[in-house]
Amino acid sequence: MKLIYVLRRKPGMSLEEFQRYWRECHGPLVARYAATLGIRRYVQVHTRLPVQPVAPDPLRGPMQEPYDGVAELWLDAESATGTPHERREAARLLAEDEAKFIDFSRSAMWRGEERIFVGDPI
Repeated sequence: MKLIYVLRRKPGMSLEEFQRYWRECHGPLVARYAATLGIRRYVQVHTRLPVQPVAPDPLRGPMQEPYDGVAELWLDAESATGTPHERREAARLLAEDEAKFIDFSRSAMWRGEERIFVGDPI
């Protein structure tokens, strides 16, 4: 299973601050709890700097403001090493850390399955 999390930073936080915290603090925290939660792969996709002003796409028309980044997680519950209590605690700690830099009300998360048309499966 794959989890996609499109992120927007907290108000008052610069994109540079958001990306630095996400990369240097939150990323290592996810890595620490990866085995406990059954996370096989975790990828951060950071919006490129400088962010260009939003203009209508010539083919698609007006679109929503860009997100500040996308987190991709490949999950395998069967490979999780943590007990149910350890998994709940790890999830709680990650969510508490996310609250330091993510504006939950303007972000979105969903689970899905990949359908690969080009490239190798992960």
